Amino acid sequence: MQNRRLLAALSLGTAFALSACAATGGATALSDGSNVALGQRAMVDGPIVQPVEVLEDSRCPMNARCVWAGRVRVKMIWWRGNGEKQVFEVTLGEATPLADGAIRLESVRPEKRTDVTLSPQDYRFSFRFDGGI
Repeated sequence: MQNRRLLAALSLGTAFALSACAATGGATALSDGSNVALGQRAMVDGPIVQPVEVLEDSRCPMNARCVWAGRVRVKMIWWRGNGEKQVFEVTLGEATPLADGAIRLESVRPEKRTDVTLSPQDYRFSFRFDGGI
């Protein structure tokens, strides 16, 4: 009789443990927008965005002299609340209208150098969203 109770208790405990795993779905916490890699989703003061491609990185290398500071443009996805995706583009230092406010690409890391070629996985971005109710 005690073996049945023990077996039932173990079965019930296992069922609860498995249901807890299924309920979380393996979800990971979203980044806060301060150190976002290409392909990574981040919640930036409300909107969920994802940088997907560096369209332009013409920044002046830190170990060079340039006439023009250059710019960085990034292709982005805005993950709307209803699950739809909206593609848009941001430029370093410029406000881009999004939702009920504007998103700004505040920084791009690492610094560009003449002696190093950056690959897509090297990039990290910081975003800020101004707006909301």
